[in-house]
Amino acid sequence: MPPAGPERTARPRRTGALVGAGIVLYAAGALAQHFAPASRSADLALRLVALFFFAWACWRRRSLTGWIFLGTIAGLELGVDAPHAALASRFLSDIFLRLIRLIVAPLILGTLITGIAGHANGRAVGRLGLKSLVYFEILTTLALLIGLAAIDLDHAGTGLDMAHAHALQASTIAAAPALSWQEFIVHIFPDNIASAIARNDILEVAVFAIFFGLALGRLSEARRAPLLRLAESLTDTMFVFTNYVMYYAPVGVSAALAYTVAQSGIGVMFSLGKLVLTLYAALLVFVLAGMWPAALLARIPIRGFLRAVAEPATIAFATSTSEAALPRAMEAMEAFGVPRGIVAFVIPTGYAFNMAGSALYLSIASIFTAQAAGIHMTFGRQMLMLAVLMLVSKGVAGVARAGLVLLLATASMFGLPTAPILIILGVDAIMDMGRTVINVTGNCLACAVVARWEGQFRKEAPAPETVAALQE
Repeated sequence: MPPAGPERTARPRRTGALVGAGIVLYAAGALAQHFAPASRSADLALRLVALFFFAWACWRRRSLTGWIFLGTIAGLELGVDAPHAALASRFLSDIFLRLIRLIVAPLILGTLITGIAGHANGRAVGRLGLKSLVYFEILTTLALLIGLAAIDLDHAGTGLDMAHAHALQASTIAAAPALSWQEFIVHIFPDNIASAIARNDILEVAVFAIFFGLALGRLSEARRAPLLRLAESLTDTMFVFTNYVMYYAPVGVSAALAYTVAQSGIGVMFSLGKLVLTLYAALLVFVLAGMWPAALLARIPIRGFLRAVAEPATIAFATSTSEAALPRAMEAMEAFGVPRGIVAFVIPTGYAFNMAGSALYLSIASIFTAQAAGIHMTFGRQMLMLAVLMLVSKGVAGVARAGLVLLLATASMFGLPTAPILIILGVDAIMDMGRTVINVTGNCLACAVVARWEGQFRKEAPAPETVAALQE
């Protein structure tokens, strides 16, 4: 039987008390180390007891985010207090990287084919679909550019000094002859899909998936259904596969951070703090420079819209999952005055093509990786990277932890080291809350804007069951 009401309420309180005790003890140990370095054994004992409380809280909560947080703190401790052991633990993060690379090609292949073939019907390629896609691409491009400008101005990754982690890789890249733009375009198109998957060439895989999805969408329903079901099964399987791999994430993150702190010092945490602030500042700029003007141009009532999206945005922030807010977002937009037919098309399509918050995050994290490795990227190369991110992120941006997969794939394409990406995962949960809110709110706004373009905004009353659901 489930626990009684008081016991169920007391459980999260006890977990919160454990976390609070751990924070107090860890802060006390850190302050003691700074102000009384002679008492090294005492402050180390305080921090180890704090880690025990954190681990106890994670065991009670059974949350992957909590375990990743614990792995981040443990890796920091290992790098500071036992640098030799930290350097020897790098193989644990390498295992995680290999598992993530294993996911990339089949995940991109399945999601793109499913997304394109699943929407390749008369309605999706008609006027409504065209307007939606134009809006999606404009806002996504703006988000990518704002993210690029933010990280180039802030230089959050500069000074992290992780070039040593992949010195051989960097020297190999520098020595490789640069491709002309004609050669680059030729190499986008695969001549052998099996070879592209084996080489993990994500751009060739994405181009094949796009053409395959378009071709599959032109078939009759009876001929398309078997292959579409196969692609959907592949996609669902890779999502589960990704979840299995992510169970190892706390170990991989801990080892990567320990190695980095042992090599570069405690300053890595300052760089990660700057990265988080840069992301949230860029998200605010995107709201003011992208979403607000779009709402004004479409004559969307700002206050009414904010009231309508308040609950879906809160769910998105609390769960860090766009899918959790999907049902409430659709109900809220229908109650706001968007016809059900437009809501049913725009929001699900937007979950594949309009994840502006995730796009902004990907642009910031990609350039941060280059800065952390001391690799200078020209403006043209940065633009090329953004174009690749826009292409490969379609259909994947709403998947939990998919940002890590896309970052590793992009880093591999552009010869960037992968070590900084695992460091980013240590603060990914904090950044995920903000970008998920923008993802959900952006798709809700897209509904209202497209409805206004179609002349259907607030032209019909919402269904009574929708209004009743929102009042529950």
